[in-house]
Formats: sequence, structure tokens, C-alpha cells
Amino acid sequence: MDQYLWVLKDKERDLIRELEPERLEPLDEEELLALHKRVRRARNKHTTNYRRGAAERVELASGRGAAAAGSDKSRGRAYVFEEALSIVSDRLARVARETAEELKDERLARARAGKSPGPDISADSVGGGGGRQRQHDQTTGGIKRDASSQAQGAKRQAKRDSR
Repeated sequence: MDQYLWVLKDKERDLIRELEPERLEPLDEEELLALHKRVRRARNKHTTNYRRGAAERVELASGRGAAAAGSDKSRGRAYVFEEALSIVSDRLARVARETAEELKDERLARARAGKSPGPDISADSVGGGGGRQRQHDQTTGGIKRDASSQAQGAKRQAKRDSR
């Protein structure tokens, strides 16, 4: 990636500098998401520019091989931002996993302590009678029909797959 930094403009280089480990480490999940979005947009921009330019040169050069030489800078920019996106994505995945684990541990601890934020059981009996409320799922007979239709689709797919 370092070999292509010379093709970047100042603002683009500043964006790449934000990926240095000491700058990336203190960012939380929200900040990483914002950075990921900026890097992804830059990657998409440069990849699109590279592909468009290369496609235009193919007609002029009468071949893809001859046209490839003219797009080194564009290809380099696209490569740099592709690598940058992978760095941010890896860091974001790690942070998101850590945050999910922390939330899970927190919820389990609250549940063990009996302070679950779940529904209040006494509020269910407001409807009168003070007993258990009746639960009934009304159906229109469609469940059986839907299951039959799904089975027929699976059968057709299996028949196609076996060809």
C-alpha cells in the first residue's frame, strides 16, 4: 500500500493517515462506522473512475492489454482504498464483537440479579379477573395451505437440482 501513496492527493492522504494504529485504536464503534463509510465512498469513487477510464481506453487502444498501461495512477488509488477499507473493516468487526460480548455479559448479570428489563408480570393481569390471560392464535386455514405450497416449491427445486 505504501508504494501507491504518491498517487494520492492531500485530502486522500489525510484519510489514509487516520488508519494509523495509534489513531485507530481509541475510536469507538460509531466513529469507526463513520470512518468506514468515508473510506468506502472513496474506494467506490476511485474504483468507478478506474473502470470508466480503462473502458474508454480499450476502444482507443483496440485492446485491453494495450489500454492497461494508461491507468496506473487510477488503479493505484483504487488499490490503496481497497486496502484501507479492509483495515477499517477488520478493526470495526473486532470492536463490534467486543461490544456485543460486553452487552451480553451485562444482560446476563442483570438477569441473574433479578433486575431484568423484561415485562412486568403484574401488569399482565390488568384486564380483569386477575388470572392468566387467554392466548389464542386465530388462523384462517392458511397455515396448512402455505406449508403445502412451500413443500411443492421445495420439490420442484430438488427436481431441478438433480438434473
